[in-house]
Amino acid sequence: MKLGLNDAVVVLTGAASGIGAAMADQLAAKGARLALIDKNGDALAVTVDRARAAGVEVTGHVIDVTDRAAVAALPEQVLAAHGRTTVLVNGAGVTLFGNFDQLTLDEFDWIMDVNFNSMVRMTHAFMPVLKQQPQAYICNISSVFGLFAPPSQAGYAASKFAVRGFSEALRHELEGSSIGLTIVHPGGVNTAIARDARVSAAVTPQDAVAQKARAAKLLKTSAQTAARQIIVAIESRQPRLLIGGDARMGDLIQRLFPATYWSKMNGFIDEI
Repeated sequence: MKLGLNDAVVVLTGAASGIGAAMADQLAAKGARLALIDKNGDALAVTVDRARAAGVEVTGHVIDVTDRAAVAALPEQVLAAHGRTTVLVNGAGVTLFGNFDQLTLDEFDWIMDVNFNSMVRMTHAFMPVLKQQPQAYICNISSVFGLFAPPSQAGYAASKFAVRGFSEALRHELEGSSIGLTIVHPGGVNTAIARDARVSAAVTPQDAVAQKARAAKLLKTSAQTAARQIIVAIESRQPRLLIGGDARMGDLIQRLFPATYWSKMNGFIDEI
């Protein structure tokens, strides 16, 4: 049965920019009530204002999703404002450039905390609230790098593989319950995530520029297109979503050549 989003209460992290902001716009157009979360208060306020202009009930919550206490307190705040939660979208994410031997453990812990641990904490915090609804949904955004792992992205790939593993196990646990789950693997989406990526201090400025330029070549899909596909996947209860031809091709190549896929993908990327 299709999940209706009109009057649903959607909790969305990473709502200030990129896919998250585009999802907020499109969910508001569908009549969803929104609890929007981001640590960038100024940018979040812009997203909140657009949603309000669409005539829906919306609250903005300026928190860092790595803050355990803030995440633990969030369900009560959302309930006080909206009365319930229907859908949880874990969309907050960052990236980090640098080979593993160039990363400090603090840098590695940082990306795992933002991309993976915060998603686990958000899901744990909201699970009791979601269980109260006759129909509820969780959407966790991984990455194409949760399907295959390129060099210089050990931290990011580790975090996104972890999102995938957690989400697939949780989806199996939720079978037969009132809660569904979609795991999303976007390919190159044209957002600021690569431009704003943190670069390990051990990476030379020249290498940093080259790595970011190479990543930027892959950002083909618009945030609006990605958001539209994610919302359709939620509505139709699609368990797994690959966004973009690059994600579908990468998934296929990894399946065909599980040990040697990168040599084939690497040449393909250089030809773009």
